[in-house]
Amino acid sequence: VLRTREPGGTPAGERIREIVLSPDYEGLDPRAEALLFAAARGEHVARVIRPALDAGSVVVCDRYLDSSVAYQGYGRDLGPDTVRDLSIWASRSLVPDLTVLLDLPAEEGLARKSGDGRTRFEEGFDEAFHARVAHGFRALAAAEPARWRTFDARRPKGELAEEIASAVRLATLRR
Repeated sequence: VLRTREPGGTPAGERIREIVLSPDYEGLDPRAEALLFAAARGEHVARVIRPALDAGSVVVCDRYLDSSVAYQGYGRDLGPDTVRDLSIWASRSLVPDLTVLLDLPAEEGLARKSGDGRTRFEEGFDEAFHARVAHGFRALAAAEPARWRTFDARRPKGELAEEIASAVRLATLRR
């Protein structure tokens, strides 16, 4: 099993991560932001994810193309179809077998992030932005229920971890 994250996972992706998450870049144009995420994703798929899948590994990625659709498509009002098309192109049409949504009210999720762990998304965007993102994630999950599993993130971590592990095992058996 390969565990990785977006943006990141490669040297170029980590540099892009620094830019897109840093409060120093508050006010970054939404289109530029979407393109940076797509660039990191393209590199990540080419150098890390696709080779691991081709070698028979299971890849668990913290965030992927659906996050861009939710954050830039819904949250930044670029349009979910536009951002999805960009992400599909950047990823060479690689779509996950399973996407896990840890569902939590926006205000509760923001309250969990504190101090140094906060990015420009927590610091620089209002609650309405986060509500649009949450709505976007829920809309994506509803549109593709065979690929998505939604979990109530207010539940105890141990229970969640076991249910998610079970969903991942089931998804890998279907491959």
